[in-house]
Amino acid sequence: MGIGAHPGLGGSAGMGRQEATISPDQTYAVVFEQVTAMRKLTSTEGLVLRHVKPHGTLYNLAACDARAAEAIAAAVAAIDKRLILFALAGSELADAGRSAGLVVAREAFADRTCQSDGTLTPRRRPCAFVHDPAEAAARAVTLVKERKLFSVEGREIAVHADTLCVHGDSPGAVVMIQSIRNALASAGIEVRRFGQP
Repeated sequence: MGIGAHPGLGGSAGMGRQEATISPDQTYAVVFEQVTAMRKLTSTEGLVLRHVKPHGTLYNLAACDARAAEAIAAAVAAIDKRLILFALAGSELADAGRSAGLVVAREAFADRTCQSDGTLTPRRRPCAFVHDPAEAAARAVTLVKERKLFSVEGREIAVHADTLCVHGDSPGAVVMIQSIRNALASAGIEVRRFGQP
């Protein structure tokens, strides 16, 4: 099992998913403070912090804003270059992480749809989520075997991902994960922790 930090914006009311305006300096400070705090906590418990994945608005901002992405990558690198940075596949954050000398885990989503530019469909749109476990499982197999997805507009998008995300706070997440795991196994795909040989 790997322990990760999930730095984000705002309080618990919006779960860091509300729209926000933030400068690169503020972005750096938020990420540095939250990841450092998580690292201290894990160290106190005799555990090791393994990865960092920005949350919600911060994640989406860093997907397409190069300055925000660079600030996040710089903050993580300043704390520990051994930390793995999770970033949307094909995003500015993935590029910034590599430029900062970090190992980047390129991520795709089994339970969220995407737009033609590869970014996640905004949550306010009714088509933003994949609710059917069978559909999510089929998406996961296609992602791994064919390295592609289809946008909500029907466009085929090349996606080179190393890891898949399913939101744990989504209704039916456990059933969806089981369905995905079974579909991957049936397709002869072995599930491993990122970085494991």
